[in-house]
Amino acid sequence: MPLDLTPFKNDICNTVKQALLEDIGSDAAGNLLANGDITAQLIPAESQATARIISRDRAIIAGSAWVNEVFSQLDPSVCVNWKVSDGQWVRPNQVLFELTGSARSLLTGERAALNFLQTLSATATLCQHYAQIVEGTGVQLLDTRKTLPGLRIGQKYAVSLIDGCNNHRIGLYDAFLIKENHIHACGSIKQAVEKAHLIAPGKKVEVEVESLEELTTALKAGADIIMLDNFSPALMVEAVALNKTFANAKNASGIAKRAKLEASGGITTKTLRAYAETGVDYISIGALTKDCTAVDLSMRLV
Repeated sequence: MPLDLTPFKNDICNTVKQALLEDIGSDAAGNLLANGDITAQLIPAESQATARIISRDRAIIAGSAWVNEVFSQLDPSVCVNWKVSDGQWVRPNQVLFELTGSARSLLTGERAALNFLQTLSATATLCQHYAQIVEGTGVQLLDTRKTLPGLRIGQKYAVSLIDGCNNHRIGLYDAFLIKENHIHACGSIKQAVEKAHLIAPGKKVEVEVESLEELTTALKAGADIIMLDNFSPALMVEAVALNKTFANAKNASGIAKRAKLEASGGITTKTLRAYAETGVDYISIGALTKDCTAVDLSMRLV
């Protein structure tokens, strides 16, 4: 299911505002400069125009909410008419949307709007590539917090448009991820997990481990999810078997359930399928959001 953007309306608004401010400039009060786009002033203020935005690449579209917000803030009288929807494949030279309104406004908002659309569409397109590699294995691909500054929600949304891809966590506030430094500071895996359950009952608690011994400790501590950091595929198969054995033994007495296992660390498109076939539940990959190449888009006045 795509990430629900309703709780993030303010985030979208603020992100777009910052994009416009850095492009157009601001006055002493922090408002957009009335005539910040000096090139647009070459065009008569009363001039009206229609523009078409075209994709030069094959891609999956993502980011319409950010485009709409650009023109809503810049000039609410501009009409944005979408020809495609988020999550849809488009081909080269396909019209994505049309703009109608003040010629100055269309040209001033062009770059900010296309920056959002080409970056978020690139994220969705790359995720689709990764999802195809693991198709049929049942594994879920997860993004990370390695997102472009200011585009956390946008990239998380783009990831969620793709079947087989999911959001790991939005930020530091919605789930625990106990790593090596946290464990060291708390004293042990057991102490860290226990304290996490006390701090925020009901929140998922994930622990990063680097060996089968640490995995056993995390299972005994009651972690909900366990990240297998830099395990080889062979060692990951052992981890999956250990997890099942532990769960079966515990379930017989009604004490615990099987933890979810997540593979992470150094996984590339060349090794991804092998990791997916080990039987882990999740594979987290920072590349989904940090290694995307912008989709080539173009705007032309009609």
